[in-house]
Amino acid sequence: MRINVLIWICLLLLTGNLHAAVATDIKLKDLGKLEGWRENHLIGFGIVTGLAGTGDSPRSRATRQSIANFLSNFDVSVGLDQINSRNVAIVSLMAVLPPMTHQGDRVDVVVTSLGDARSLVGGTLILAPLKGPDGKVYALAQGSVSVGGYKFDQNGNVAQKNHPTGGVIPGGAQAEQDIFSTPVRADSSLDFVLADPNYTTVQRIADAINTKFNSPLAQVRDSSAVRIQIPADQRTAPATFLASLETIEVQPDTRARVVINERTGTIIAGGDVKISKVTVAHGDLKVSVQTNFFVSQPQIIGRAGPNIRTQVVPNTQIRVDEPQGGIVTLSDTSNVADLVIALNKIKVNTRDIIAILQGIKAAGALHAELVLQ
Repeated sequence: MRINVLIWICLLLLTGNLHAAVATDIKLKDLGKLEGWRENHLIGFGIVTGLAGTGDSPRSRATRQSIANFLSNFDVSVGLDQINSRNVAIVSLMAVLPPMTHQGDRVDVVVTSLGDARSLVGGTLILAPLKGPDGKVYALAQGSVSVGGYKFDQNGNVAQKNHPTGGVIPGGAQAEQDIFSTPVRADSSLDFVLADPNYTTVQRIADAINTKFNSPLAQVRDSSAVRIQIPADQRTAPATFLASLETIEVQPDTRARVVINERTGTIIAGGDVKISKVTVAHGDLKVSVQTNFFVSQPQIIGRAGPNIRTQVVPNTQIRVDEPQGGIVTLSDTSNVADLVIALNKIKVNTRDIIAILQGIKAAGALHAELVLQ
């Protein structure tokens, strides 16, 4: 497998030897988030109806009990032994509310089967509450289930696509109350948390904030967070101050990493990944074993003796092909892009390049974190 175009694009854009590296400033909101600013997960239990005989079997007591409980809300009393339907399935419901949610906002609902239903295609979820970890109802879910798959079986033959026992209701949940996640602490301060902890980046963020407002408002808390004090004149309405924070641009400092996906043979590396002086020798040994069978048929005039018979004789040929391997020598200023380019010139495939990078890392010449996927 030759190195693919994606690898070349990433390496050519990021390497400093081929093109001058241009530092890019990133907005603060793209580097992390404010502490306390998080999504809210909801979960629930419901009944999906309208299935064409693909619902839970009568063996599911929980399904029959759920149907009986549902009918009792409309003054219909039915015994469990009288419920025998495969058009109903019990399901679990999951939804995520944004950090700022207003009453009436809609979010998607993930629906998954809890029983032995074969498919939820064509089903409709009956009105069901969605609760938070505190047990309170924050949203109500209802609507038609969209399933990106199917399953049909007849006489032992099964045709299935994707997973028909799970689906989504787009905009199927409606918030019943307002939810506000405020990042501001009681002392009128807030913490900005980095997605990738780094002391250099944190210090640059604090310096940029102090320069922006011409005041020592920001202080490094640790390698992943900056504590920011809200100015006294903006504490009653900090929205303007928070909007100003988001637009501050900082040049992040990234760790040297090489990401390797052994399943697809993909290598992604930045231009700041350095390699010490190293020599790589690569060779290839191919052994081919081929066996042909021949029939030995004796030619005898007249009647053959008792010990004379036809014999199958194998003819085995072993071929060893050992092409001349290539040798690559890199200087102290080389990086991963230089190595990949040199190895590609001697016809080394991507999977061999992965093995070579792992060997260089083991030898202590690769100064980067090796991430295997």
